[in-house]
Amino acid sequence: MPAGTSRGLVGSRSDLLPPSLSLPPAVRLGGEKPQALETLLQDHPQLHLLVVDADLETRSACAEIGRRMRFAVVQAASLTAAQAIVREQQLDVVLIDLRLPGAAQELAGGLSLLAEVKALQPAASVIVMSSSATVSSAVEVMRTGAQDHLTKPFAMGDLVRSLQRAAKATFTDRASRELRERVRCQRGGGPLVGHSPEMEKLYRILSKVAGSTHPVLILGESGTGKELVARSIHFYGPHADKPFVAVDCQSLAPELMEGELFGYVRGELPAGIGGGLATRKDGLLVSANGGTIFLDEISELPMDLQAKLVRTLQDRAVRPVGGTHSVPISGRVLAATRIDLAALVEQGKFRRDLYFRLNVVSLRIPSLRTRREDIPELAGYFLEKVRRETGSSLVLTDEVLRLMMAYPWPGNVRELEAAIIRLCKMSSGPLGQISDLPSPLIEFDAAMRAGARPVEDTAAVTSAGLTKIQSIAEREKRAILETIQQLKGDKLLAAKLLGIGKTTLYRKLKEYGVHESGGLA
Repeated sequence: MPAGTSRGLVGSRSDLLPPSLSLPPAVRLGGEKPQALETLLQDHPQLHLLVVDADLETRSACAEIGRRMRFAVVQAASLTAAQAIVREQQLDVVLIDLRLPGAAQELAGGLSLLAEVKALQPAASVIVMSSSATVSSAVEVMRTGAQDHLTKPFAMGDLVRSLQRAAKATFTDRASRELRERVRCQRGGGPLVGHSPEMEKLYRILSKVAGSTHPVLILGESGTGKELVARSIHFYGPHADKPFVAVDCQSLAPELMEGELFGYVRGELPAGIGGGLATRKDGLLVSANGGTIFLDEISELPMDLQAKLVRTLQDRAVRPVGGTHSVPISGRVLAATRIDLAALVEQGKFRRDLYFRLNVVSLRIPSLRTRREDIPELAGYFLEKVRRETGSSLVLTDEVLRLMMAYPWPGNVRELEAAIIRLCKMSSGPLGQISDLPSPLIEFDAAMRAGARPVEDTAAVTSAGLTKIQSIAEREKRAILETIQQLKGDKLLAAKLLGIGKTTLYRKLKEYGVHESGGLA
């Protein structure tokens, strides 16, 4: 058996190289046998590899290995030649020897080329080669942006595996970018609009979680687009052809929620509710049927149903109300809330075990006021949407756009869309005017014209002396209490007219210090 090889290792040079090309001292046999090179990249587009080494034998051997792995290979023997290739050709992987002629210091050539590659072609994977005498440079090159480091002499199998890792990283990054672009431009439930750093971060996370089946907890203020994000995760997930079932936990009456979620058998619901002639009804958790179940405002789920949901997620099966047998479920669970669930857990208002089952992966949708640079793009999208639906063609004046950029948008993207729709309906000409906007924006504009400094937090309006502007929480409280007063205390009807769940209404009344009788505590 030849020196440097052993049983189970790369057995002969003919596995990789033609007989006319022998391995140079820098590349030796050894290491675990890699995957068959001819089949490594056959299912993917060809990648472009640049090999940079002043030593002809080492450069030729590395280039031949790359070709056998189906890379399109180009070579360079000096810093100047390599720089010309980097500036003119699209590259996916670059293999650089740190010692390159043409630089004042011994290692400066390779390091400067590495920096130039990362600057001009940041998506390219860089593998650095160096002799054992310069192994301490590994930390520096990895900090500069190299993905891998090989110490000469290195085993041929080590080089192959390093190229394999670089190829995999390239394909993964490319797929991630394509998915982010599709998510950004999707139709159906509507696109995710915006190119701000906050949205780019969201796209990156979406591209990672879409391909899995783990639960995802989606956090964000009201109106930020939590259901739209959930639909994006489903649409680009492995089961996009299966149903997407959305459940608004705050809109279901408590007496109906258990039957709707878990299903029921005849006669097990209150009289006049749900059952009818049906012997059995599958719950929404079952109807997802391998797709996605989206639990919106999960914080509104009563504690007893939280316990039942924990058991359902643990057993991957649900027992209908009144049933004696469990029904298997196979859907992915996504949950969303505008409430801080961790705080509710500490307060004993949300089950800790359910929180950890749902919070396998969490992502937070940025509020509109933290990504103001996306407002013009969002406004343009909504204007185009109205034009397609109604034929109305409207242009925003500079004053309207400046106001939109300054306004704090407590209702986020949903409030912006409503403002655009109102503007289009109320405008009598081709230009949208401030006077046609909803009253909160008009009042905010008046306050700014009066010399008041715009404030980011609507809760701080009072301290700024703007008595006409109220925080969204204050408006909500006033709307709830005035509606109940007008309906002479009918809370069920008030909840229905306000578009909120009964449990939500009672929770808010408790926060306001309102007794069951309607009086303040």
